[in-house]
Amino acid sequence: MAEAVANVARRINATAEEGRDTLDLSDCKLISFPDGVFKVLRSCTDNILKITLANNEVKALTNKFFTTFTQLRELDLQGNVLTKLPDAVGDMEHLVSINLSNNRFSEFPDRLTAVRTLESINMESNQISELPWERLCEMPALRSVDVRSNPVSLSFNQTPQKFTIIT
Repeated sequence: MAEAVANVARRINATAEEGRDTLDLSDCKLISFPDGVFKVLRSCTDNILKITLANNEVKALTNKFFTTFTQLRELDLQGNVLTKLPDAVGDMEHLVSINLSNNRFSEFPDRLTAVRTLESINMESNQISELPWERLCEMPALRSVDVRSNPVSLSFNQTPQKFTIIT
């Protein structure tokens, strides 16, 4: 456990000290986003454009995560145990890509449809059976939605022309 904590601390400090635009906390055995990160990175949160929390055991993210990292372009949350996202995700003004594959979503995170800049949504390998077609079609930047390995059924007349559904 101490080794895992030290690994997270090293990665956070390197991001802060080197002014990196990416925070990679993948494969760190996290069950939540560490509160200490907000303090360590408070002076450079606007510089962080990509966060990777892949392959952890994260159960939930807070509104504070999304209200702190307001400049995020890419968010990789694949391989966790998420079942929902907080409402604040819908307020992201720069998010282009989100990877939520291999989680435990049973419903499509509806607030994602409020993110006007979102181009790519990866929901592969969840338990989603329905998609909010009308709301997805209203997303101006959306280019692809990956729903492979989900129990979603697509009828021919539901297939949108504006973006690609990957099944």
